[in-house]
Amino acid sequence: MDWLRAPASVEARALADLGWVLVAGAATVFVLVMALLALGLRARRRAVPTAWWVLGGGIAFPVVVLSALLGHAVMRTAVLSAAPAGAPLVVGITGHLWWWEVRYHDAASGRWIALANELHLPAGRPVQLGLASADVIHSFWVPTLGGKMDLVPGRVNRLVITPQREGVHRGVCAEFCGTQHGRMALHIVVQSPADFERWLAAQAAPAAAAGDALLQRGRAAFLAHGCAGCHAVRGVAEGGALGPDLTHVGSRLHVGAGTVPTGRDALARWIADPHVLKPGARMPAFGHLDPATLDALAAYLAHLR
Repeated sequence: MDWLRAPASVEARALADLGWVLVAGAATVFVLVMALLALGLRARRRAVPTAWWVLGGGIAFPVVVLSALLGHAVMRTAVLSAAPAGAPLVVGITGHLWWWEVRYHDAASGRWIALANELHLPAGRPVQLGLASADVIHSFWVPTLGGKMDLVPGRVNRLVITPQREGVHRGVCAEFCGTQHGRMALHIVVQSPADFERWLAAQAAPAAAAGDALLQRGRAAFLAHGCAGCHAVRGVAEGGALGPDLTHVGSRLHVGAGTVPTGRDALARWIADPHVLKPGARMPAFGHLDPATLDALAAYLAHLR
């Protein structure tokens, strides 16, 4: 399971270290109390001054132990509230029912690059996430990368993470937000700085041209059947903002916020009836499309990489 993997960021390491210290402290106190209980049962007739137990076991011992744990927690978690060093990467994340909108700023063009349900980060560089919600309270939680932070309508919360290990990490919404709360996954792809820069440059580009007749038919279907009313495809349809940006949807790992792996067949199934895969999803079904048009539309979206 993903949450059992070793911490993959500076912040997750701090939280893991604190957790193990608290577990060790609790285990030590438990063993000590059980030892005292066993001693008391063996010497039950021996009188023990009540004041000694009250002062020693009820006041002094808790003060010493809790003060030590508090001091360690404050020192070890200082990294969680410290300002990120250098020039952090700033990424905006907005929670929707039931998907994640992710936005990067393109320094070259000055525009924002939008994608959905997938967050790419460079290893070794601090990242400042601006977390907001478009509807209800959501919560961003990636166990291997850091702590949990709520997304509250009307405000932007800040979370800093410094990923260290490359790979794919699964995040979830950790605040119940409705029917498909359980299928609101966010995948975080940690890459080398060079790979991240190449990926970001590719994401900043407009949609790939529809080369052959099948892709051209799919592009025409996208425009003709109202897909652009909810979804943007840069260079093709810019206006839609109700649903995820689909400019490079074919390059993403999953469809439907982690519901199924991306692929032509999966996209066709999703378009035909998303409620079979994700009951309660806000996208309407397009099962009325004839098979040829549905296949062309799925092929067109799959080639947007």
